[in-house]
Amino acid sequence: MILTVVFWVCGVLLGLGALASVVRLVRGPSLLDRMIASDVLLVVIASALLLRGVATRELISVPFVLVVAAVAFLGSVTVARTVASREEGES
Repeated sequence: MILTVVFWVCGVLLGLGALASVVRLVRGPSLLDRMIASDVLLVVIASALLLRGVATRELISVPFVLVVAAVAFLGSVTVARTVASREEGES
């Protein structure tokens, strides 16, 4: 019973986090704000996959979490390099 309540509370909090990050992703105003929002969204997705894995006691979601983490890392590095090269071009 307690475990079910904990899973529901965690699910609701993850949903609110996803909603807040989507709002920031849409509203912006800068590229870096959108990138941070997409990273937060990917972390929320990975957390939800792990929560599902814990709830069902299955390890099938672990490879998906690793893929989501790799995508988030590569996206962050790409945007950081793009922003750094733009700043070098402006100065």
